[in-house]
Amino acid sequence: QVQLVESGGGLVQPGGSLRLSCAGSGRFLSINDMGWFRRAPGKERELAASISSDGRTAYADSVKGRFTIARDNAKNTVYLQMNSLEPEDTADYYCYASVSLSARSTYTSWGEGTQVIVSS
Repeated sequence: QVQLVESGGGLVQPGGSLRLSCAGSGRFLSINDMGWFRRAPGKERELAASISSDGRTAYADSVKGRFTIARDNAKNTVYLQMNSLEPEDTADYYCYASVSLSARSTYTSWGEGTQVIVSS
């Protein structure tokens, strides 16, 4: 199993920046896609950004040009650099990882979430 531990959330003023980190640990064959979902108060869960094992990225339209996702495969860690933050970015952010335990066993591991509040 893989455990994911997030860090980096907090309170920031509009226009500010935050960097989220999510480190994976445990026993596994490989980590495939990684990414970040977010759930804002009263809204549906949204995939904010994802990154494949070979570095291909995808972003929600609402964060394109402001957020950047990256990963360090040697550290099993995914990052989300969030710039030009807006109050609408206020949400709980959850990282995920698609993990292969064997050639025929894949599952999705989730972090416990980190809160981001954008407010003056």
